[in-house]
Amino acid sequence: MPVSLGFLAQRPPGWLGVAALGLAAVVLGAVAWRRAGPRRRRRLQQVGTVAKLWIYPVKSCKGVAVSEAECTALGLRSGDLRDRFWLVIKEDGHMVTARQEPRLVLVSITYENNRLIFRAPDVDQLVLPTKQPSSNKLYDCRIFGLDIKGRDCGNEAAQWFTNFLKTEAYRLVQFETNMKGRTSKKLLAPINWNYQVAYPDYSPLLVMTDASLVDLNTRMEKKVKMENFRPNIVVTGCDAFEEDTWDELLIGSVEVKRVMACSRCILTTVDPDSGIIDRKEPLDTLKRFQQPGGIDWDLNNSGNSTSANPYYPAFNYLYPGEES
Repeated sequence: MPVSLGFLAQRPPGWLGVAALGLAAVVLGAVAWRRAGPRRRRRLQQVGTVAKLWIYPVKSCKGVAVSEAECTALGLRSGDLRDRFWLVIKEDGHMVTARQEPRLVLVSITYENNRLIFRAPDVDQLVLPTKQPSSNKLYDCRIFGLDIKGRDCGNEAAQWFTNFLKTEAYRLVQFETNMKGRTSKKLLAPINWNYQVAYPDYSPLLVMTDASLVDLNTRMEKKVKMENFRPNIVVTGCDAFEEDTWDELLIGSVEVKRVMACSRCILTTVDPDSGIIDRKEPLDTLKRFQQPGGIDWDLNNSGNSTSANPYYPAFNYLYPGEES
């Protein structure tokens, strides 16, 4: 399953590197004991290595592969490139994702000289500075029923997304670190963790193993890609669904703790190559074999009702530190 991870702010940031890209190997280890006290010695069991790192600057758009990333309280960072710090919204502030506009997954992003360069089929590229003027309008945005601010990225960016999607007028907004994020207590109540996120669904980091994807594809006629699940970290060298047993992890110098299982929504049925939404697979296959501990609940693609979603080896994790 993918693994969602949350990070608490009052810890020094850590760095992750990709072993597959020729950097020093980063061992992903599961802590084999539950914490009973601060002085208890920790025992580690190696469970795999980090194979890929991805940052998704704009929610629902393509990810940017990086060779190393800094772990911050709000997720992965590489220079000014931050994970899910940009968001497409309607003019009334409501979020727009690939659940409503599947072709968002066709928007690719590169990062050059403190600029984001957007490319998509049949439109000219858009070049956007990673920092917006403080004079730009602040929008009150709405994500899964929770309010959060966003700095408008200007008329050129708004027109670019409007022209590409061709359905209605859209704006692009950016989260700034001085803004208040959506809190875990509101996102995951009654689970008692304390962290914030910008524009991700529930937590700052998503981890997935390649073995679980391979296993899933053996059960399906039409194969899916890792991009269907949009992980930040891809782990190799473990068995399929072994991540179900991981409670605490050590990745290099970064420690994370599991919070809860995570469910998958209709966005996983969007083909990352065509931008066409299937609405069935891989969810139908997942429902047949992956439902540990029952059913989680999440908003479906309509955005105003709920539907039962299957788990896909996914768990929310917390960056150890201050807990409440």
